[in-house]
Amino acid sequence: QLQLVESGGGLVQPGGSLTLSCAASGFTLNSAAIGWFRQAPGKEREGVSCVNFDGDGTNYADSVKGRFTISRDNAKNSVYLQMNSLKPEDTAVYYCAAEFVTMPVCDLYDYDYWGQGTQVTVSS
Repeated sequence: QLQLVESGGGLVQPGGSLTLSCAASGFTLNSAAIGWFRQAPGKEREGVSCVNFDGDGTNYADSVKGRFTISRDNAKNSVYLQMNSLKPEDTAVYYCAAEFVTMPVCDLYDYDYWGQGTQVTVSS
């Protein structure tokens, strides 16, 4: 059974850091691009970052460029989102998702499988 499980969320002060993890099971991670998305209360879901199947292609939303870094470890079947210099507006439920494409680039559209999400709250 294909499954994505996010972890690593929590409460952090502004300016702090968190690393989110997305663990995949039921499929081989190197067959898919992985995206991170977030949804704040009352707002639409927003694409945050993605990494292509082999890790050579990444993409970031303008709102997180220079602060967030996506990476993947296919041997561990996991993808990570390192989040630095966190701001209150980064508060949201963060989801990872998989798209079964093997392209040199990735985008933040049309993902097929989704995790349940992990809450990130940035507050003093």
